[in-house]
Amino acid sequence: MDSVRSVALGIWVRQGRIHEGPRERGASHLLEHMVFKGTARRSARDLAWELERLGGALDAYTTHEATAYQARVPASDLETAIDVLCDLTLHPLLRDRDLTVEREVVLEEIAAAEDDPEDVAFEHHARFLYDGHAYGEPIFGTRDSVSALSTETLSAVHARSYHAGNLVIAAAGAVDHEALVAAFAKRLPAEATPSTPDDMEAPAGIAGTRRVERDSGRQTHIITGGLTVPYRDPLRYAIVVTSTALGGGMSSRLFQEIREERGLAYSVYSYHGFFASIGHVGTYVGTRPETAEEAKNALLDQLSTFAASGLEPDELEDTRTQLKGQILISLESPSARMNRLAGIAVYGHEYRALDEVARRIDSVDLDQCRAAAKFFDPDRCATLELAPA
Repeated sequence: MDSVRSVALGIWVRQGRIHEGPRERGASHLLEHMVFKGTARRSARDLAWELERLGGALDAYTTHEATAYQARVPASDLETAIDVLCDLTLHPLLRDRDLTVEREVVLEEIAAAEDDPEDVAFEHHARFLYDGHAYGEPIFGTRDSVSALSTETLSAVHARSYHAGNLVIAAAGAVDHEALVAAFAKRLPAEATPSTPDDMEAPAGIAGTRRVERDSGRQTHIITGGLTVPYRDPLRYAIVVTSTALGGGMSSRLFQEIREERGLAYSVYSYHGFFASIGHVGTYVGTRPETAEEAKNALLDQLSTFAASGLEPDELEDTRTQLKGQILISLESPSARMNRLAGIAVYGHEYRALDEVARRIDSVDLDQCRAAAKFFDPDRCATLELAPA
């Protein structure tokens, strides 16, 4: 990217919640924390300070399908960032004394999520919709599963997954490809063990309604969602278009009807996500208990109408323009471009330049949108209410 002077760099490990065994729940996320506690060459403070002293930053996150370690540095410090990332991901010490401390940090992270009713609602909905499948289980694990994890378990997960054949490396910004490859070649083996292909069976999903009560809170949180198609399915573009038209902004159907016209909610939106073997869509509305029934009925009415008719021609054209603009604006960021590249590689998808992506969006037609809108049909979705007791 000629207009920037920094580099966004990341290493993705194909290790997430779906790769965990029954006694490893939460291990991927806890391991993400543990690698920052030190290596033979660097202390925990050294790992952070070596990039921060340059004005850079180091970060990580875990998903259901991968764990990512990222750095953002001035272009002149690319090799330092590569050395730090390779050191912490491939050579962590994983000591008992560090686990004692970091387990408490993760338990605090779980507690913070439990204090956020919207997070709690989405966790309950995912478990309901995915009906016991790993895609619906929390990435953090549970208090009990995290408390039971040992350094031996974390070391076993690391040995199994943190090797060169199971990594994806992505970078964007003021970066030279050959220099990037040469820097990693110094730190990774010339021949890598192949990664184990994901053979996760797609979940069947579940439809219906469930109500969960909690002791605190002043709002009822209503989520309706269902399963769709995997990341590589051609219908993905149409699903993104329809989801955006339904609840992707202030001009969307849900925002205009439920917030602007009826005043039933402050927060109302649609969402979509895609995994290797499945995807999902859904809607969320947060409202007071006394208006919850009205808000839920308004939401379900909108979804039924939407599922039956799809998009209007003008609505489709406007949403395609909206999406193309959002993509172009977001990809002015090196970090966003890096994450896009990594996602393409993690899912084994064909790389498409931005002009090609725009053409794919423009090719979405009304028939495809009608097919995509049917995924929002309340009769095929799981609806969950999280309400104050």
